[in-house]
Amino acid sequence: MNDVVFIKGLKINTLIGVYDWERAIKQSLVIDARLECDMSKASSTDDVAHAINYKTVCEDIERLCHELKAKLLESLAQNICDYLLANYPCLRVTLTIHKPNAIKAADSVGVEVVREKQ
Repeated sequence: MNDVVFIKGLKINTLIGVYDWERAIKQSLVIDARLECDMSKASSTDDVAHAINYKTVCEDIERLCHELKAKLLESLAQNICDYLLANYPCLRVTLTIHKPNAIKAADSVGVEVVREKQ
């Protein structure tokens, strides 16, 4: 599968972290998503009904971040991937979550996970 819908640099302020002080504030996350899918029907029909709507994907990711209130980026990433695979016609998701303000000496830290539809 060579077709990809991607999102780069989705900025979300949300509750994330394991420490008490982290649970009392919102922190910045920057999310990149890569959804591998078959876009041949959308390409041939020029009909949005056969495409993955990246605006809706962004809204779903943001909603999940706020609802889950995860402690670990790993858990948040897994839950987002599970949701995307279950609710969009994609076969594989690569999700990167950056936590840019976590380590002062680093531009960013975070996790990247790759999940496939079973």
